Amino acid sequence: MRVVFIHPNYHSGGAEIAGNWPPAWVAYLGGALKSAGFTDIHFLDAMTNDMTEDRLRDELRRLQPDLIGCTAITPSIYMAERCLEIAREVCPQALRVLGGIHATFMYQQVLTEAPYIDVIVRGEGEEIIVDLARAFAAGNWKEARAGIKGLAYITDDGKIIATPAAPTVKNFDAVEPDWTLLEWEKYIYVPLGVRVAIPNMARGCPFTCSFCSQWKFWRDYRIRDPKKVVDEIEKLVNDHQVGFFILADEEPTINRKKFIAFCEELIARGLPDKVKWGINTRVTDIIRDEVYLALYRKAGLVHVSLGTEAAAQLKLDRFNKETKVAENKKAIRLLREADIFTEAQFIVGLENETAETLEETYRMARDWNPDLANWAMYTPWPFSPLFQELGDKVEIFDFSKYNFVTPIMKPDAMDRAELLDRVMNNYRRFYMIKALFHYPWRGKGFRRRYLLGCLRAFMKAGFERKFYDLGKHNYWGPQSKDKVDFGFDMSRTIAPAQMADWQAASDRASQLRARKAGEAEEARIPVLACGGGPESHDAHV
Repeated sequence: MRVVFIHPNYHSGGAEIAGNWPPAWVAYLGGALKSAGFTDIHFLDAMTNDMTEDRLRDELRRLQPDLIGCTAITPSIYMAERCLEIAREVCPQALRVLGGIHATFMYQQVLTEAPYIDVIVRGEGEEIIVDLARAFAAGNWKEARAGIKGLAYITDDGKIIATPAAPTVKNFDAVEPDWTLLEWEKYIYVPLGVRVAIPNMARGCPFTCSFCSQWKFWRDYRIRDPKKVVDEIEKLVNDHQVGFFILADEEPTINRKKFIAFCEELIARGLPDKVKWGINTRVTDIIRDEVYLALYRKAGLVHVSLGTEAAAQLKLDRFNKETKVAENKKAIRLLREADIFTEAQFIVGLENETAETLEETYRMARDWNPDLANWAMYTPWPFSPLFQELGDKVEIFDFSKYNFVTPIMKPDAMDRAELLDRVMNNYRRFYMIKALFHYPWRGKGFRRRYLLGCLRAFMKAGFERKFYDLGKHNYWGPQSKDKVDFGFDMSRTIAPAQMADWQAASDRASQLRARKAGEAEEARIPVLACGGGPESHDAHV
């Protein structure tokens, strides 16, 4: 049986300005299938190769796959749906499968707008895709699908069915990704001009930030044996000449003991001389690990992106970040003293954003003095708690714009064009100062080369009008803000089936809260009344 994976051709001018990122999902699913005996696997990276629809047709016609798998985050969902629509035209006999976080939580929406998708894999897919492939290879997948956990599909009579959720992959150490499926010469980290990889050390996150949904997708937290992770990185370095990697984890430093063991293993094998790396993590972990930062740097950690998120404590509390503004500045200082590059992340563009709050983020960025700063537009994932809280304030349901660079929310005090203009003003001022007074003169050797490489990446994306999708938005500076067009497709709406699913989930949650409250009351009354009559009850109270 021949399997073809497709990574949809979606671009937004966000993280990709730093390079072409290897789609790790292909390696992990491909590895699981190969371990199960499905060895005829091919990969079409439509994004990295900027593949046209005609070329995709040609490739599918040439390969004639039996099973076609595609993935999608929220902004790439329409491109993914289109890939599978093309697959139906070219290979009508093939099983068309969609996975990823958006389809996992929005399967009612996806199957309503794209009924040509045969089946959705919900949740992490290594074990589910193997069960599905076996059923399809046996020729009875339609009969077997109801018994496979973690699927959603449309029945012959038009009903959308979701099978029970599959358990998470418990033996994460047993997962063996097949990195040979990727076109490594095309995945380059622009600041250093070297090949880049995105391996997994852990899955899940114990924190429940209200704007995020990763903790809902991965559910429980699992971490691999550090030696096995280093085995994988050593193979990436030796077999595929990877010179930089970013751990895909939400927060790889949660388990300090294993993170330290990971660093020590990298050092023991001499890998820091061959490969540098970066992570995303929490401010509180950096402060906690102050005495270990020198070890982290010795292990090759050179770039830390911090979820500082906001310059106002009120926003941090709303995001459920469990951090303090003052901690952000300290964490950045500690990393700088350890010779680790820092990137501060700000989330802007909620309904209560003002010119003053945006200016405050700029002043904080200047005061904290990170090497890099990023202002990301708040993106209300339709499956996050904050999306439900915002309610009618969410006006845009064109998910292709849910990309961190397009202002989905309209602040009460300004329009979206002004929001974009003020964010660009923050970028211009911050990086102008860095370019003139920081990057060329701070440090030497690797530090200077890395910072100038980051500057080149920004300048290249700006010159090509790809940064922040500025070319598509028709933004050329403050003088053009009256002509900005974000290109929202206002015909996009939430499907009735999806609305009904949300309402049912809300009703279940309300019933659960009411039941727990009732149980608590039943448990409380006998204790309060243990003295006998009403008089003793009052006395206890």
